[in-house]
Amino acid sequence: MATRTLMYRAVAGYFLHDEEETGPEHRATTQPGLGLINRTYETDAVFDPNGNKTQWERFVYFVEHQNQLGQGKVQYKIVFLIRHGQGYHNVKEAQVGRHAWDTHWSRMEGDGVMDWSDARLTEKGREQAEALNNFWRESIESRTVPTPRRYYTSPLARCLETTKITYSGLPGLPIVKEKLRERNGEHTCDRRSTRNWIASNYPEYGIEAGFTENDELWRPDQRETEEEIAGRVRQLLDDVFTNEVNTIISFTGHSGLIRALYDVTGHSDVWVAAGAMVPLLIRAEVVK
Repeated sequence: MATRTLMYRAVAGYFLHDEEETGPEHRATTQPGLGLINRTYETDAVFDPNGNKTQWERFVYFVEHQNQLGQGKVQYKIVFLIRHGQGYHNVKEAQVGRHAWDTHWSRMEGDGVMDWSDARLTEKGREQAEALNNFWRESIESRTVPTPRRYYTSPLARCLETTKITYSGLPGLPIVKEKLRERNGEHTCDRRSTRNWIASNYPEYGIEAGFTENDELWRPDQRETEEEIAGRVRQLLDDVFTNEVNTIISFTGHSGLIRALYDVTGHSDVWVAAGAMVPLLIRAEVVK
């Protein structure tokens, strides 16, 4: 039997986010309505002949219609990408600069004032996540943006907490995915806690099958290469597009993970601010 291979592409033309500036000098933030462009779709005549539907309602109908036309060979998902709120590692890097962080401080557990091993959120980071929770509550009330049907999260503590605060009071089961974690190795902030710690502190979360008790991926003397994290992202997408039935989902991850996802899908290299949420329309096509 031939191996099933999926090719992924970020589809532009629907969100303002797709045209944002690239590079670290610009950081994308959460836009009103997530920056969905005001435009028409080929399905409007059938779905909204009287012009009563919202922009997002028409867009979701259009995407689901494309999935029907794809007949399993072409599939689209709307992914809301959340970069975790500010963590203590972010604070230390800002204090000492990127070079000193990468070459020295990132390998430490802390500095005697704050700890950043499996870095937790700062108070500002929690406030950023609360702002996202307010965004969702207002969106539900105004029917502007549909909530995702599944919340996938990195197993690192700052993402687990960001997800919990962001989706507090909303229906849905968060799922912990190992492959959503930050670029692995050397940096202690990217070494995850045990499975038991996650299950004890986030008992309402689902944890994917095969998730090990201890972190067996992190290495103190070896940093994951760009090619390796890109391969991991492809495996993540293969898993999600093969097994997830919902069209609208959420990923809570990290700056490096989001940039790798953009690289794999051909999206422009937009850097995302801590605590921000940005949209992405991903097309997957079976090529073998």
